[in-house]
Amino acid sequence: MLDQIISSGKKATRDGFGEGLLEVGKQYPQAIALTADLLGSLKMNAFVKAFPERFIQVGISEANMMGVAAGLATAGKIPFTGTFANFSTGRVYDQIRQSIAYSEKNVKICASHAGLTLGEDGATHQILEDIGMMRMLPGMTVICPCDANQTKAATIAIAAYHGPVYLRFGRPSWPVFTPENQTFEIGRIQILSPGADVSIFATGHLVWNAIEAARQLALDGISCEVINVHTIKPLDEAGIAASVRKTRCAVSAEEHQRNGGLGDAIAQVLARHCPAPLETVAVNDTFGESGLPEALLEKYGLGIQHIAAAARIAIQRKKITL
Repeated sequence: MLDQIISSGKKATRDGFGEGLLEVGKQYPQAIALTADLLGSLKMNAFVKAFPERFIQVGISEANMMGVAAGLATAGKIPFTGTFANFSTGRVYDQIRQSIAYSEKNVKICASHAGLTLGEDGATHQILEDIGMMRMLPGMTVICPCDANQTKAATIAIAAYHGPVYLRFGRPSWPVFTPENQTFEIGRIQILSPGADVSIFATGHLVWNAIEAARQLALDGISCEVINVHTIKPLDEAGIAASVRKTRCAVSAEEHQRNGGLGDAIAQVLARHCPAPLETVAVNDTFGESGLPEALLEKYGLGIQHIAAAARIAIQRKKITL
């Protein structure tokens, strides 16, 4: 299966969001797009050109944008807010908690430029805590697609889903390896390649790194089950447990802090359903810095070699416990 996963080129996941938002506009006349002075960065231009009467530019006032979105949802609209992930969560957490999550409003919080791969803008913009912040909110759905095609499909899928959603995507051009015009199923893992020796659970940009790590490990006869966890909440606990019952050990990989993210969520599943060694590939309790995206992933331990090394450690731990 690994040899069938081929990149068709590179494209930013934020481009997939822009394409998906345009399709949402065509399918849902009640869809409204809002942005906080980041129209181009969020790739909302095509939507605005097609539906100018359904676009609100709030300016640099993110908290106000969340309040307006909550009001629109109350009136039966489907608001899609768009700004950087740092401003979509940290700057407006109180507004999201009170006006959207607690009030169960049908608002889609769409966040670009997440994680270290934001790159040169540096630590102040490279939010690495957003998944944890959002998944702790009752009723909030958290989605982190792996490439541009999947981001487009996820954007369309959340329009049909009723309830608050946090959709996380990124800035850099990244390998595109999932099908065009795919169906996105909220709350289900996606097994990209079956394996027997270790389960590698990854989300967002690190799914591609996990695939590349599995290719390297295969050269040494290690069979990896590579799983794309595009929905972090609600988490597919049954799917995760089924994979780990087979492989007896696991790795999680995410462009996020080690605390509060995908790794923590998977650890809870394993503790409840199938205790097994788990190695986490994530940022280790530190802020980022300015730099090129791939160089930052390497420096902070999120590269291909780091995932492969974590898999080897997990397998060794499994052997000790067997």
